[in-house]
Amino acid sequence: MRLRRFFAVLLLLLTACASHSDAPFVGTPELVIDEMLRLAQPQAGDVLYDLGSGDGRIPIVAAQRYGIRAVGIERDAQLVARAQAAAERAGVAHLVRFRREDLFDADFSEATVVTLYLQPWMNAQLRPRLQALAPSTRIVAHQWGIAGWDPERAVEMEGRRIYLWTVPPR
Repeated sequence: MRLRRFFAVLLLLLTACASHSDAPFVGTPELVIDEMLRLAQPQAGDVLYDLGSGDGRIPIVAAQRYGIRAVGIERDAQLVARAQAAAERAGVAHLVRFRREDLFDADFSEATVVTLYLQPWMNAQLRPRLQALAPSTRIVAHQWGIAGWDPERAVEMEGRRIYLWTVPPR
């Protein structure tokens, strides 16, 4: 039991100390994307930002299904190229763009919907910037919440968690 506890603490410390460039790309399953977008309730005029967009599947699906503009922020140049090519193949390149940027430095202030599938420490670090977005902006996170900010909804499906926050009026 002590050994298990030691490794759990070690894992937490390593995760907290990890550089964000070490965050691996893990694609979001289609079923989870569907639920994330259902919770976010995108509407005409919304602009979705996917922070850590990987292969671009969330922005592409949002543009296809809801006809909204979407922006993916991704640090890995190969994933950005792959995402842009996928948007072109899907016929939504006019609605979707991908930017090769560090998500901690990126300007996403125009977002009305933000999607996240990041490590817990990354969500926590982004919290002040997310809370500063325009009132009624919806934020949906896959798997991990945002430390210090209670979600208004949490859904569990097939062992995965999805959280929703709405930026409150000031």
